[in-house]
Amino acid sequence: MSSVFVEDIKNPEKVVIVNSVAKKASDDSSLNSVDDYVSRFLDMSNEARDNDHNEKRMPLREGLKTFPKAVMWSIILSTALVMEGYDTYLLNSLFGFQAFNKKFGHFDKRLNKYIIEAKWQTGLNMGYNSGCVIGLAISGFVADIYGYRKTLMTALASSIALIFLQFFSPNKEVLLLAYVLLGINWGSYQTLTVTYASEVAPTTLRVYLTTYVNMCWVFGQLLGSGVLKAVSSMSETPNSYRIPFAVQWVWPIPLIIGVYLAPESPWFLVKRGRDQDAKNSLKRLLSENPLMPDKDVLSQAMLTKIQMTVREEDAKDVGNFSDCFKGTNWRRTRIAGLTWFFQCFCGSSLMGYSTVFYQQAGLPVSMSFTFSIIQYCLGIVGTVSSWFLSQKVGRRKIYLTGLSTMSLLMLLVGGLGTSSSKSAKWGVGTLLLLFTFVYDLSVGPMCYCIVAEMPSSKLRTKTVMLARNTYNVAHIVAGVVTPYMLSPTAWNWKAKTGFFWAGTAFVGSVWVFFELPETKNRTYAELDILFQDGVSSRKFNSTDVEVFDAGKLMEKYGATGIKQIIEHVDKTNYDILEQNR
Repeated sequence: MSSVFVEDIKNPEKVVIVNSVAKKASDDSSLNSVDDYVSRFLDMSNEARDNDHNEKRMPLREGLKTFPKAVMWSIILSTALVMEGYDTYLLNSLFGFQAFNKKFGHFDKRLNKYIIEAKWQTGLNMGYNSGCVIGLAISGFVADIYGYRKTLMTALASSIALIFLQFFSPNKEVLLLAYVLLGINWGSYQTLTVTYASEVAPTTLRVYLTTYVNMCWVFGQLLGSGVLKAVSSMSETPNSYRIPFAVQWVWPIPLIIGVYLAPESPWFLVKRGRDQDAKNSLKRLLSENPLMPDKDVLSQAMLTKIQMTVREEDAKDVGNFSDCFKGTNWRRTRIAGLTWFFQCFCGSSLMGYSTVFYQQAGLPVSMSFTFSIIQYCLGIVGTVSSWFLSQKVGRRKIYLTGLSTMSLLMLLVGGLGTSSSKSAKWGVGTLLLLFTFVYDLSVGPMCYCIVAEMPSSKLRTKTVMLARNTYNVAHIVAGVVTPYMLSPTAWNWKAKTGFFWAGTAFVGSVWVFFELPETKNRTYAELDILFQDGVSSRKFNSTDVEVFDAGKLMEKYGATGIKQIIEHVDKTNYDILEQNR
């Protein structure tokens, strides 16, 4: 068998030796020039490799100058999660709101006030989380067919009607239905926003845009606590609980307009074979500046890299849900799922119940809402601080340190719960504020970045959906046990609940140490190779990776495959040229 020696023009010292390509090419009369196809494929490989290299080392300032539109569109889509953060905060905090309890609960003679029993608190939480599981499954299928924009706009439009159902609920059964249906909508937000953010941003901006999703959650919770604080003086007015529900109508229409104007993810478009639309989308995400005077050149290089990455995965016949549980993809799915699982099972559910918790710790109702506002302000400060921290420290170290610290804080909360003194109760409140800051500095935002970086591009939507459903199942479990832990008519653990969450956070720390890999400064192409080669999680950061190796790719595709790729690129470029005339 003869060999072809191809000089890599951009790396003259390197010669690519291709054995099988020449043999296959000589038998294919449709190939007018073997050298021409091989040379052009080599150029494509170099272009993809150079773009991958430049994207990885792009300074933050240059990334912001080059991709300001990508930042803007990602922020607009991610803002949809403000609605979910707001509504989920309302659900738990309204359990401490007298007008809400009087409408949907019953009068407890022993406590001399209206309450909603623990089983219905659990039922409403489970209804919402069950809806999220359904919504994630639906959006995972629909988004892979119709795209992120159309799926998200449909969910936003339907939420307008569903808020009416929530607002006018005559009893807790109808309210439960409203939360199940709204949960389906929130489930689609959970997948689409973080996936879109990870696909429109270069490597240097990815951590900021994916972790911004966490800030949207915190901002929604802060807004909810502010609204409840404002209406807390009206807690005896029968319909005052409806005011927080009505505030939700502010969001959908502006968000629908923003999502409609946004470009579709170029990764989705390439996976659907719409390369021409993908390049147009990339050009809409870029802005010309002194560092990049011609965005057409960069958009073509980015398109080439996406095409070759997707082509690599197509060669493995990857794309079905079952593929998430096979080979290296099972490892990636497992890591993404457990990363989200421990975000829930670290004591974070106590933040959702902070208003009730503060009241049961002995604080006045008005003061408990004030503490909630302070808590979520600290959450925003923590998320912003995580952006600066992530420039110096890797995702794995931040996540591990955060879980370990929160385990210690929960242990202290549980210890103070054994005392009935007033100072101990204030100590619990202070520790929860500190816990919120640590959570939103580490586990809270880093989870979104890590989960988005784990999957292969072909399975990203499906893997994120499965990972988020792992979180939702965990949230259902937490939603079942937490009301019983805190309710004075059930287990009545109060602050001693911290002991339970200290244990789960410690288990999470052990798992992170052994299995969570470092993804900082790794492009998607590099991560694919690291997982394919079975590199140990603790060696991800130190392993050298060569992406888009022309010799290996030509050996894999053969002459026919190379010809198909080049002809496909030629057709795409021709269609784009015709469209721009």
